Amino acid sequence: MDKHYDPQAVENKWYAWWEANGHFRADAAAGGEPYSVVIPPPNVTGILHMGHALNNTIQDVLVRWRRMQGRNTVWMPGTDHAGIATQNVVEKALRKEGLSRRDLGREKFLERVWAWRGEYGGTIVRQLRKLGASCDWSRERFTMDDGLSEAVSEVFCRLYDEGLIYRGNYIVNWCPRCHTALSDEESEHQDTAGSLWHIRYPIPGGGEIVVATTRPETMLGDTAVAVNPADERYLSLVGKTVTLPLLNREIPVVADDYVDRAFGTGVVKITPAHDPNDFQVAQRHGLPVLNVMNGDGTMNEEAGPYAGLDRFACRKQVVADLEARGLLVKTDVHPHAVGHCYRCDTVVEPRLSKQWFVRMKPLAAPAIEAVRAGKISFTPQRWEKTYFEWMENIRDWCISRQIWWGHRIPVYTCSACAHEWAAKAAPAACTKCGAASFTQDEDVLDTWFSSWLWPFSTFGWPHPHPDLKFFYPTHDLATAPEILFFWVARMIMAGCKFMGEVPFRNVYLHGTVRDDKGRKMSKSLGNSIDPLDIISTYSADSLRFSLMLITSTGMDVYVNLEKFEIGRNFATKIWNAARFMKMHMEKLPDADWRALASGDLALDPALLRDDDRHMLATCETAVRAVTEHLEKFRLQDGALAIYDFVWSNFCDWYLEYAKQDLYGADDARRRQILAVMTDVFAKALKLLHPYMPFLTEELWHQMGYGAESETIMRAPWPAAYTAAQSAAWGLSADVTAYVAARRELVTAGRALRAEYNIAPSQTVRYLVQAVDAATAAKLTADSETLKQQLRSDSLEIAAGGGEKAMPGTLCKLGTIYLPLEGLVDVKAEAARVKAELDKALGFLRSVEAKLGNEGFVAKAPAAVIEQQRAKQKELTETVTRLEKLIATFTAAAP
Repeated sequence: MDKHYDPQAVENKWYAWWEANGHFRADAAAGGEPYSVVIPPPNVTGILHMGHALNNTIQDVLVRWRRMQGRNTVWMPGTDHAGIATQNVVEKALRKEGLSRRDLGREKFLERVWAWRGEYGGTIVRQLRKLGASCDWSRERFTMDDGLSEAVSEVFCRLYDEGLIYRGNYIVNWCPRCHTALSDEESEHQDTAGSLWHIRYPIPGGGEIVVATTRPETMLGDTAVAVNPADERYLSLVGKTVTLPLLNREIPVVADDYVDRAFGTGVVKITPAHDPNDFQVAQRHGLPVLNVMNGDGTMNEEAGPYAGLDRFACRKQVVADLEARGLLVKTDVHPHAVGHCYRCDTVVEPRLSKQWFVRMKPLAAPAIEAVRAGKISFTPQRWEKTYFEWMENIRDWCISRQIWWGHRIPVYTCSACAHEWAAKAAPAACTKCGAASFTQDEDVLDTWFSSWLWPFSTFGWPHPHPDLKFFYPTHDLATAPEILFFWVARMIMAGCKFMGEVPFRNVYLHGTVRDDKGRKMSKSLGNSIDPLDIISTYSADSLRFSLMLITSTGMDVYVNLEKFEIGRNFATKIWNAARFMKMHMEKLPDADWRALASGDLALDPALLRDDDRHMLATCETAVRAVTEHLEKFRLQDGALAIYDFVWSNFCDWYLEYAKQDLYGADDARRRQILAVMTDVFAKALKLLHPYMPFLTEELWHQMGYGAESETIMRAPWPAAYTAAQSAAWGLSADVTAYVAARRELVTAGRALRAEYNIAPSQTVRYLVQAVDAATAAKLTADSETLKQQLRSDSLEIAAGGGEKAMPGTLCKLGTIYLPLEGLVDVKAEAARVKAELDKALGFLRSVEAKLGNEGFVAKAPAAVIEQQRAKQKELTETVTRLEKLIATFTAAAP
């Protein structure tokens, strides 16, 4: 084995080997117990970011673990065509050529998009391989491939024929930048420091009413003003008219319960073409609908003198004109949430438009019941409440998009008889009159219309594919809460509707990756960390393990570069432990070494000692703990359990303990130690494999634990020892407790050494006053081990006795003392500690003075006061410790 671990060489080697040998592949025909996961398909435009790294590491940990449990495991990969995002990328490239999509025409433009996808669309898939994702790449799907496109057409036609898809003129979220409608979920609301303008609307014959609005440019499309029917201030005006400022058009006053009497002046303008609530009021009162805005966000001819202005330029001009004519009463600061396009961040415009919709209430009902009945569980469970609230108040889904890249809506209209119908494939003639002249709808479907079918379309639906029968429903879905409504809820509805069964059993919603200041990572803030840079600098295993170690279930993840050193240092620790073991294994005869590596060298109960038994018992505890944590999606707890087991128990304690036998003269004992180490280390590699697949595969082969053609990912997951094994080896709670208590004693002795600045290399004398004679006898039997671990040349052990006039620490097994004679210059050390004490007392008095100052406590921020109190507590503890040291030196002075 090389002295230093080279992760780059190892990771490139093993991933290629895994894939070439088909180790990721699953076969329904092989039978067994299935375990299936579908990847949240990343956008074809995407590049790997920290959110992807977190999400896909979580999935890979679960997938590799279940594969080792012997489940017939498939992780279905694929990418999403990302309609708006991909079209934007290609249009941006065209603009550099001085072209637009309309210059090319629909067919030529789509050819360019497909060409772009062929050249760049595989980037994120290659990056997922660098992360170590063990997807079955032979099954890779794309939401625009033939099979998934067929599923989309099948679903659309079924819903259309059932009357669950319809077309109508409604207010939709419109992105002027992308020139398309958006669903409610695609309009992301951002808190904005807006304004509320109060405008005078003159009353013919004299008087006025004041109307408040946050969007004065839309007043040009007002067709009424409304008041609450219970508002006595305005009852006399209902049925009369007011004059629309600037355009001088008379509009009626209507009474409607929608109006909130307490908001603004209690009078609202009704702009049916530019506000969803106003549209409903207009429907109830038979008001005209006047669209004053073009699709690009400029004002149209209905805006009169403002035609051609951008909407925000129009807003400024309207406000200026109102002020100039004395029609602007006042302007209030008004923070409010404004919708933005989820793709380009442009302010969304509510706009009247003819669009296609899905009736969601009938689809939501069985999906709500499925979760209530426990067919699907959410982790963390608190997300169930959010799911129910959204589903029970669900609105119809706008599924049409005014772009070209995507699944074109399969609705046809006959040019001869105007008949409209939906068809899964391009028809030859009108299904009603037989005419051969017809047109297809120009719009495409929302990207999520293909994604909501992902758990079953990827397995061959709508055809009765064996994979669909075996792997559906899938088991676990790991994703982010941001797409709970976009994707998760819709998949549940689609599964219940088209498969008659939920699409997955468990939904694990992880947190968002943030920087160490709590900010979301973004290019604009300059706080993004590129996972590929982490992989290059540290390793993929370091990235994966570090992320899991700091990811508390369902909570946001706070990262900085230093946190990835955890995984790198852990890998180095494990590598060095393996080198140490292998060095001693290779000293044995070849037959013995091979028997050790294969696990054929049995443990001999007669040769086992308490430390061996403790190590075996601790290993079993780790196996049980990690398995339980993974079953409950507590991936952080699983990582912590492995880390503590390997770093502390195995490397720091057991390997150090084993050295006295490994370098000793007893060959039988040496073999036994190596047998214990091999049993434990092989299990440790298995437990660690889902988290750090590359390092564990390399060490699995380096240590000879499997045949050359075998992979650790197919090795059986560790099981607890049988009752017979535990009994034969003498594993018991008493033994485990004794060794743990003895380690406490050693730790206390080392702390005493450090407290008095005695170099670790210097051997010292200790006294141990055991709690009773039986304990003294056990410690005496283990005295060589204790001396080795304490670096002591003299260890006196006795039962009982009075307190000694020397530094000591009380432990479960007794008190350990450190005589200072000959170790330190008592007078010099006392003077040094006295100086430290005086300094600490000075700081403490300063802090106490601050906290005793009523003015400071009254004016200082709570965080500053809390910081001072914490400092006071820390300094008080320091003073107590230093005073104790001085008392010790005084007692030890000649």
